Amino acid sequence: MRKSDKIFVAGHRGLVGQGVLRCLARRGYDNVVSAGRERVDLTRQAEVEVFFAEERPDVVIVAAAKVGGIVANRDLPGDFIRDNLLIQTHVLEAARRAGVRKTCMLGSSCIYPRLAAQPIVEESLLNGPLEATNEAYAVAKIAGLTMAKAYRRQYGMDVISLMPTNLYGPGDNFDPQHSHVIPGLMRRMHEAKLSAQPSFVVWGSGNPRREFLHVDDLAEAIVHCLRVYSDDVALNVGTGADLPIRELAFLIREVVGYRGALVFDRSKPDGTPRKRLDVSRIQTLGWRPTRELREGLVETYRWFLAHHADAPAATRDARSA
Repeated sequence: MRKSDKIFVAGHRGLVGQGVLRCLARRGYDNVVSAGRERVDLTRQAEVEVFFAEERPDVVIVAAAKVGGIVANRDLPGDFIRDNLLIQTHVLEAARRAGVRKTCMLGSSCIYPRLAAQPIVEESLLNGPLEATNEAYAVAKIAGLTMAKAYRRQYGMDVISLMPTNLYGPGDNFDPQHSHVIPGLMRRMHEAKLSAQPSFVVWGSGNPRREFLHVDDLAEAIVHCLRVYSDDVALNVGTGADLPIRELAFLIREVVGYRGALVFDRSKPDGTPRKRLDVSRIQTLGWRPTRELREGLVETYRWFLAHHADAPAATRDARSA
């Protein structure tokens, strides 16, 4: 990837897209193209084809996706499978037609079997049943990486796929119902602090273990792999370390400054018991994450306070937490 390359970041307004833009700017890539839905709706094939014909990018990073936590996946499975299949298919096909030199597709660690051996190696894909709570999203992502592999084999297209673990960081979606676990807990705990609630309910038993990666670390991995990697194996991207959701909840309570008790509601779904990635492959390419979880949570909470419309001015001094 050359500094003069025109790079299209699909999904630049999302968590990953924002991280990629920050990374490209830090590394001196200034010929970057981004477009919101007002210019190109990635679920509309004709619009995507026109956009690629006009812009002719050299490199494409497919960070656009419909994502969410357990509640969103449970409530909107049709939206998740439809929108993700459309986005992936249209962007990858348009990139092929336009002769894009290199493309990076982003998947998710939820593609792996629910009870995959830990840590999860790339070869675990399709070796067992998926987690039911996010099956629609996972199937869409599996289809995307399979399409990328097929295009490489049939058309010689230089497309790589990366499978990040659970992400968090500045720019995340803090919707209290449809967000992922970290922003969801952070926002609801912040509101519990403001209203002096004596207790706070966390969904599930708190026993499942999860791995979390700061979005800026993922962005560095994307740019690094675009420079040094070219193969059809979808690489895991993570920290290689996990922790129980219970421990995460207490850590977020400390960062937010909430003083109430945490109550774990075992009537709510836990999801996959454990999900920790084997990241040895990507580490052999020279990439490793640099941000500690607590440091990243503090940064994320500061961003929330600075940018979220519902964060009252009286709490802004908490940015120094």
